[in-house]
Amino acid sequence: MDLPKNLYTASIVCHYFPDLSPTQIALFDRLGAIYADWNATINLISRKDIDHLYLHHVLHSLAIAKVITFTAHTRILDFGTGGGFPGIPLAIALPEVDFHLVDATLKKIQAVEAIADTLGLKNIRVSWARGERIKGVYDFIVGRGVTNLNLFYSWVKDKIALKSKNSLPNGILYLKGAPFETLPLSMDLYPIKRYFTEPFFREKYLVHAYGM
Repeated sequence: MDLPKNLYTASIVCHYFPDLSPTQIALFDRLGAIYADWNATINLISRKDIDHLYLHHVLHSLAIAKVITFTAHTRILDFGTGGGFPGIPLAIALPEVDFHLVDATLKKIQAVEAIADTLGLKNIRVSWARGERIKGVYDFIVGRGVTNLNLFYSWVKDKIALKSKNSLPNGILYLKGAPFETLPLSMDLYPIKRYFTEPFFREKYLVHAYGM
């Protein structure tokens, strides 16, 4: 079935997540116009890519929610959130989960905070900071295209809570393509094409690294 993937429809999200509430569907529907507005002022995502917002950014972020169902009040640090990915789509899909979105670029984090406020997302807080300087521990650290995995691991290895409460052990959940660096951790790879059939996802994976 060919689905519309342009900027102003959340149909592709609803197709893969049929249990979304009317409120969640309405929030996803609003993302296109909100991001188009912000992207005209500040490059939250590539201007060449804005027409593929839902496929390349929203749905890609939501692959994490296909791999794991988080328990309520799981603490997630979105390290280097950039334009709010994967944190904002996940926060809409998972309203009982607590997200901390962090980025070192002030203009981007101001935009992300404004987007979260516009959507009324109460399960998000944002910080303008280098992620490695953030204090505290989290159940999971998520990232997407921040840097190579070894460097990412060196920045977050002291921020993972020891006690797990989800179906997967606490650790890193990182969206990337091949190749995969070797880490001094256990690593599981989840091909995203297992969950989403579009060609865009054929070479994309979710890496779960754990055992800090």
